[in-house]
Parts: sequence; C-alpha cells; structure tokens
Amino acid sequence: MPGLPAFCLRPRDPRRGAVLTLVFLVCVGTAAGAGCWVPREADGTRAAAALTGTTGQDPPAGAGAGTADREAVARAAAEAVAEGKSGKKAAQEVVSRSGDRWGTVYDRGEYAAFAEDLDGRWTGVGLWAGRRRDGRVEVERVQPDGPADRAGLRAGDRLLSVDGRSVTGLAVADVVALLRGEAGTEVVLGLSRDGADRTVTVRREQLRTEPVTVRRLAGGITLIKVTSFTRGSGERVRAAVREAPPGDGLMLDLRGNPGGLVTEAVTAASAFLDGGLVTTYDVRGSERALYADPGGDTARPLVALVDGGTMSAAELVAGALQDRGRAVTVGTRTFGKGSVQMPTELPGGAVAELTVGTYRTPAGRSLDGGGITPDLPAGDGAEERARTVLSGLGVGP
Repeated sequence: MPGLPAFCLRPRDPRRGAVLTLVFLVCVGTAAGAGCWVPREADGTRAAAALTGTTGQDPPAGAGAGTADREAVARAAAEAVAEGKSGKKAAQEVVSRSGDRWGTVYDRGEYAAFAEDLDGRWTGVGLWAGRRRDGRVEVERVQPDGPADRAGLRAGDRLLSVDGRSVTGLAVADVVALLRGEAGTEVVLGLSRDGADRTVTVRREQLRTEPVTVRRLAGGITLIKVTSFTRGSGERVRAAVREAPPGDGLMLDLRGNPGGLVTEAVTAASAFLDGGLVTTYDVRGSERALYADPGGDTARPLVALVDGGTMSAAELVAGALQDRGRAVTVGTRTFGKGSVQMPTELPGGAVAELTVGTYRTPAGRSLDGGGITPDLPAGDGAEERARTVLSGLGVGP
C-alpha cells in the first residue's frame, strides 16, 4: 500500500501560518434528509464523488454531526485482526455507530485507488452512476471517448448487473468496486434503456480526467471550469487567469465540484487574491488558518458559479471569494460539507478517514450543514445571469 499522504501541518512562513495538506473527502453514504441526496461516483473516483438530486435543496439532516474516536476505531480493528477477522469491517462498524457522517474505512486496494484518484486517474470503464431512492442504479454520465462511451452507454441508462451480479439496491460504493479491476480486463454490464434490456461487454482502461478546462465565450469572457481539486489543478487555474486576454471578465465555474486537496483549493483562490485569509479550520479544537499567496489578479471582474454539487474544498474557494468581496456568486446554495478528515492507519493495513474538525470562511461562517447562499440565485440560467453581471461590471462592448 502506498504511504499515507502528508496529511500534516507544514509551515510556509511565520507570517502566514501553515498549509494543511489534507483531503476534504466526500465519502460514500446513503441518502439522508429530505430530497434525493444520494452519491454519484465515477467507477473509480471515490475521492471525487459528487451528489445527485435537485440543486437548491436543504443539505442532508445531520451533515457534519458526530466524530469517531481514533483510539476506539484502532482498538476494534486490532481485536478483529487478532481473532482472524476483518479489521476494516470492525473499524467501519465503530465509525458508523459514531455518527461521523464523513468517516470511512479503506482496505489496502481501496486506499491505493484513492491515491490514484487524487492524481485524477483511475482504472475503470468511465461512467458515473447514481442510486435512486427506489434502489435503481442509473448512469449519470459517461467520460467522453472512454470505454463506456465507445460501447454506446449514455446518461439515463439503468445499470442492472455487473458480471452477472444484480446491482439494484447496492450502495454506489459496492457498484464502483464491481466496475473496477485491472486495465485490459473485461466486464459485462447488464443495462436497460427505454424498457429494452441488453448486455454490453466493456474493457477496463486506465483513465484520466482533466480537472480544469478553459473556454473563451462571446463578449470578452473567459470561463474556467474546475471539476475537482486534484493535484496540479490550482496552478492550472492560476495559469488560466494569467493567460486570459486583457480586458476579459472571468467566470469560475465550481458547479458539481466535490472538492479535493485543500492545498490545491488555496492555490486556486490565490489566483484571484493578493494574499490574505482564505479559511480558518479546527483540528481537534486547535484553530489554524490558510492564506492566499500574494500577487493574484484582483482587477478582473469575476463571477463564481455554484450549485448543490459544489462541496468541501470548492466551497472553501467560493466562500473566500465571496467574503473577501472578490467575486459575485451566482447559482444555488452549495452542499455544506465543511468538515476536515485525516487518515489513521489501522492494524491489518486498513486506513480510517475520520472527521477531526470543521472549517470556516474568512468572515467566520461555518459551511458545515449550511453551505453558501449565492449573492444572486439562478438555476438553469446561471451562466446567462453571470454574463449579465459581468456586463454590468464593464465586460464586453
């Protein structure tokens, strides 16, 4: 198993405190609260899970509540291993009872896959699946030119089985586990479309996602879309801002972004700020702070697009830009995942990701459970409304 990421406090300099090199994990869970907040995942992107459901709904009841005791989790794993049982299973039972909504336990293989996810790569067939409230599993989207795409799968297909095993009623994490495997191996998918069932054989591949894409829109606007904060994404945002044509206004699209590495999120925020506070956070009662690097572009008009799938580290960026008066936020209320997870290696080789604290915006707002309310509400017409805002700020003819 690869070594644990450096989930530690690394001083940058005495003036600016420390950088927390940790992941704001989006863990796999079941639906909670009103609405259809159920997980959606790429077939290997546990760390980059998003949520399905109607944006603008209330976050799940109990979001952020409860933390698991590290010693109790480790003790349960050790006792199970000593008895020849699964340390992961015993640890997960303790975490589940604790009420730690975002706590989870990985085995060696899952944690190795998680490490790949942080690099924006995984082995699978290139589809995102979500479970409906009636237990059905549906394809949410497919990766362009990935194995699933080339095999003809499309959003809305119902996934019935994987290698002959029914997936109806399974947790999305279990479906993901069935879809994963060695690159070059085949997996047989049972599907239903418009009432007609069919079987498709797909070959797994090593896949990559591009976390940052840039488009030039009419009217002098550069759109920077960030789908997740994997390694290198923060610097790509900074490069996109530097390379935007003079006079362009900026749209930072964080819709559907489930978060990722906090260091990358802080780097991305630095693209639009000239130093200053990005967020504060607690780790077991001790408060810390993260600061932007100096020298970011503070002159260009900026709109940040957010929705109910904007989570965790992405909320950190949106909240900082909103509180610092740097961006107008447009869209629907964000998810409200403002808790911090850190890893603990367990007896037997499993790794527990446990909640250790929460983070807040520069103005002191806790995002956990409440999220960010945008300055201007907008649903399907969010991008058009953002254009109007930028026009009012002097962008375009």
